[in-house]
Amino acid sequence: MFENIGLSFQGIWNHKLRSLLTMLGIIIGIASIIAIVSTIKGTNEQIKEQLIGAGNNVVTVRLCQGASNPYDMQYSPIPDGVPVISEETREQLAELDGAVNASLYTERTYVEGLVYRGNTAFTGSLRGVDTHYFPVNGYQVYLGRGFSQADYDNYKKVAMLDQSAAQSIFPGENPLGQVIEINKEPFTVVGVVAMSSSYEPNISTVEEYWTFVGNDSGAVYVPNTMWPLLCQYDEPQKVDIQAASTDDMTNVGKNAADLINERLTVSQDSELSYSSTDIMEQAEQLQQLANATNQQLIWIASISLLVGGIGVMNIMLVTVTERTREIGLKKAIGARKSRILWQFLTEAAVLTSLGGLIGVLAGIGMAQVVSRVSGSPTAISAPAALVAVLFSMVIGILFGLMPAIKAANLNPIEALRRE
Repeated sequence: MFENIGLSFQGIWNHKLRSLLTMLGIIIGIASIIAIVSTIKGTNEQIKEQLIGAGNNVVTVRLCQGASNPYDMQYSPIPDGVPVISEETREQLAELDGAVNASLYTERTYVEGLVYRGNTAFTGSLRGVDTHYFPVNGYQVYLGRGFSQADYDNYKKVAMLDQSAAQSIFPGENPLGQVIEINKEPFTVVGVVAMSSSYEPNISTVEEYWTFVGNDSGAVYVPNTMWPLLCQYDEPQKVDIQAASTDDMTNVGKNAADLINERLTVSQDSELSYSSTDIMEQAEQLQQLANATNQQLIWIASISLLVGGIGVMNIMLVTVTERTREIGLKKAIGARKSRILWQFLTEAAVLTSLGGLIGVLAGIGMAQVVSRVSGSPTAISAPAALVAVLFSMVIGILFGLMPAIKAANLNPIEALRRE
């Protein structure tokens, strides 16, 4: 076996230009496929990042009426049969397979009753959050302090802002210690939060901005124990669940919604149920759309492999003709058909495998060039590279089989007579 490989490399080296031209079809085909697969993988990862963010992996579960219409508590009464989610249930949600943590909160997406020194321009959102909200959503305290357990236990009128809300309500001022009125109730600002750099989402469209940021004015946060003072008692909450990875988001969201729905006693006519925002499904749909186009390109690139295989067969037939006397001599001194067959099959496999390796390197280079020129991301796939090399070896064996059989079946006497 190793002797055959050595002879194969010797033959390739003795005919360098011819071998290179023979491998060219394999190199172009493999390089094209590696470049396309790398672009596909990079695009899919970018879709995930743009839709989901760069690491927070948060699934939102909310009360809906019908298939996917959120039940708006701002303009709707408290629904019958929908209890407040207990702390015990929150702990069960955080312990679901694939879940890391869970947070309960209530929300008004538009606040009209927030006033600071007579200024009522703030129109952002108001959220009553629990102690888990900021860690789950990837926020960290930027200024001041966060909510303490005493703030919840003693029903303190304190508030926190995100950076957008701080700039909107207190342009050019330090918000810490300032008092704002929310629905005619005074709240003292104790801190400002910002998105952690490790959780910052990749936002490139208006839709993504609204999904992750909310609105231009930002958000004001108060302890959830103060929510009844501002809005109403026994209001159904939303749930944010942090999944361990993006791939776990769909199952975590579905299982969380199922767990909460088990505790509902609503009538079927109301069509009320909790459901998760399945952003992974949106990502998969976009990925499938991108893959459908790129798979056509892969088939086109595969034609180069077919052409390369035909080139290998052609050159191996030429090689058999050139080495007819050598084959005859080997058979005359006792070489079996199988030995001749494996010698030529090995030479064809080595030739195409070498072309496959060069094609993989060229494909990686092409992917980097495409990324720099077009700005599209790429991600090199190690399994794809390995499969490409093995596939090129298979091509060598398949297309080298006929020349190898021809060489093995040569009559030694006629082969020795041939000039």
